[in-house]
Amino acid sequence: MSTRDLTFRQAQDRVDAWISQFQEGYFPPLVQVARLVEELGELARALSHETGVKKPKPGEEVHSTREELGDILFVLTCLANAQGIDMADAFQETLQKFDRRDTSRWTLKEPAHE
Repeated sequence: MSTRDLTFRQAQDRVDAWISQFQEGYFPPLVQVARLVEELGELARALSHETGVKKPKPGEEVHSTREELGDILFVLTCLANAQGIDMADAFQETLQKFDRRDTSRWTLKEPAHE
């Protein structure tokens, strides 16, 4: 199976299998949040570089938005696993919350005319 077809559960299982091979296991929750903040900062920097807002310094290692989003997903998956949270369930609950709360908040697009 390619990683393109991974479900949340399969991603969580794959990350857990990788982390479980090390004695240290998952980092404590607040350390994971610190890692997440670090990765978010790297995402912001990548976006700045890619959009031309802030050019990389000479010799600076440049990361892509794609790479940083992947890193964020990995850290979020570690945090979910360590906390016993099923990401599919959490995401489904979030989608339902947005449907309830925000459906009438934004202007709907007009249907496409055929």
